[in-house]
Amino acid sequence: MKNTRLNTTFKILFSIVCFLISFNLAAQEEPPKGGASAQELADKLANPVASLISVPFQNNINYGIGPFNGTKYTINFQPVIPFKLSDNLNLITRYIIPIVDQRDITGENTHEFGLSDATITAFFAPKAEGIIYGIGPAFLVPIATDKFLGTEKFGVGPSVLLMHQGKGLSVGFIANQIWSVAGNDNREDVNQFYTQIFLSHSYKSGANLGVNVEITQNWEGNTTSISLNPSIGAVSKLGTQVVQFSLSPLIPIVGPRESRPDWGLRAILSFVFPGK
Repeated sequence: MKNTRLNTTFKILFSIVCFLISFNLAAQEEPPKGGASAQELADKLANPVASLISVPFQNNINYGIGPFNGTKYTINFQPVIPFKLSDNLNLITRYIIPIVDQRDITGENTHEFGLSDATITAFFAPKAEGIIYGIGPAFLVPIATDKFLGTEKFGVGPSVLLMHQGKGLSVGFIANQIWSVAGNDNREDVNQFYTQIFLSHSYKSGANLGVNVEITQNWEGNTTSISLNPSIGAVSKLGTQVVQFSLSPLIPIVGPRESRPDWGLRAILSFVFPGK
């Protein structure tokens, strides 16, 4: 049956996330291994340039895409690895490697599966409290295994983060602009701006509520895509492993008809390594 595998995958993810959220909220407050409280870890994870190793698996499923009412399921493997450059400066590297399974996107009764292009960002981030910022390069790396899943272009551009964080409250934005500089001359050039504006509130238990707005501007194609994504999540444990998980509806606001979904859902499971 059409989309059976996608629906089954999401139902499993949804059940796991709901169970973990219920378990975490019912449990007594206990500091995760490493000394930091659950709320402190939730706040660090809300900071894109925190000196904290995390390995998120972001699951996205979107329905009703384009003229053929397509479905797209994407797992983003998104490790965040910090490097200490000095006592006052860190280099935070963020990697996004998408694995895509899509149906009826490029035509009726079509199916593509494989890697999409990777995005690698490096933020030079001074150690700071309150007002936090980072700046550095972003790279688009053409690793797609199917021509319909990637740009066949290598791109580069600047990235920036600016946020304010207090105990339990994080608000800010992260943005990048990427231009293609090499690749297949027969493919359209990449000239794209992306920003995510976010607000998150954490609780002593490690639970958190948040909302973000994602905006993508394709200057080459003169298209704008905007989605609103409220979320609920928590920091907890799977055995001795510290994890964060969240669930979010993806609500499209603006976008070109050929790529805008009717609606979507996101479930994230992050393995967290807080250190000593």
